[in-house]
Amino acid sequence: MTSPRSILLQGVAFAVLATLSWACNFIAPYVLQGYSIQDFMLVRFMMAGALGLLLLPLYRSQLRGLSLRQWLTGMGLGALGYLAYSSCIAGGVIYGGPLMIAAFIGAVPVLQALLGNARDRALRWGQLLLPISLLCLGLGLINLQVLRDPADAHTYLWAGLAFSLGAVLIWLSFSVFNQAAMEHLHTRATGAWTCLMMIGAGLAALLLTPMAWAWDWLQLPVQGIDTPAALRLYGWALLIALLSSVIGAWAWNLASRRLPMVLSGQLIALESFFATVLGLAFHGRLPTLAEAIGLVLILFGTVYSVRIILGPRRSETCRPAVH
Repeated sequence: MTSPRSILLQGVAFAVLATLSWACNFIAPYVLQGYSIQDFMLVRFMMAGALGLLLLPLYRSQLRGLSLRQWLTGMGLGALGYLAYSSCIAGGVIYGGPLMIAAFIGAVPVLQALLGNARDRALRWGQLLLPISLLCLGLGLINLQVLRDPADAHTYLWAGLAFSLGAVLIWLSFSVFNQAAMEHLHTRATGAWTCLMMIGAGLAALLLTPMAWAWDWLQLPVQGIDTPAALRLYGWALLIALLSSVIGAWAWNLASRRLPMVLSGQLIALESFFATVLGLAFHGRLPTLAEAIGLVLILFGTVYSVRIILGPRRSETCRPAVH
């Protein structure tokens, strides 16, 4: 029989894989090859939907146990947590820069930990004080330059803030609803659930394409759909779809089964860490001293949160809802 501690460790590993995969969302604005972000998002999620359709027959036995309501819920969560969230991420990167959006997304663990503990009371509130304080301080240091000198994005700063805030609200909503839905899902239906999310995001992208075309948001019809630049765009869209929509969602759904929400909320901080590193890499620079300290504090706060959850006194209290 698998011990509760082993289950939690598996959940942590899956959450790390998911956050690393999701951090690839942040590189989308850097690989547009002259096309618009709308081109990239619609292509990427239609590819994700197609992948979901291709993979769905592998889970026929799982699908038989799902009700129509669960089918619709899974697809709706895909449109929310995939397309809407990733679009806000891209908008935040474009208008606010990679560090601003990463810092905002990094605030999610603080809010989600509070929501999760209010719901499940896995920990005493005092135990969350230190890790949450470390996360807040680290996020503040990462975003210090933006707060001190917003001249880099004077014109579009408010748009960046709006997209960043939207990403936070969407992710919190998605996380709460998805974890609640997973509690009523058969333990072996994770693969089918992931496919339904991908299909939902793909359908939403397909439905939005005529509107984007009518409003002249798309460059593919103008610049050509078979140029070398377009082929590179397709390649990046497929790669990010595989990493974020397939591997990321699959790993996160497995993590959600093994972790209490208070811990999964803390581990989301790693997405901010990975995203910041990727953003700096695409900008071709090293982090400043404040940014480096902030990254270390985020990592330390996350590791400390895991240590609290895995403590021997809490192993029974923090047993995940679904085994």
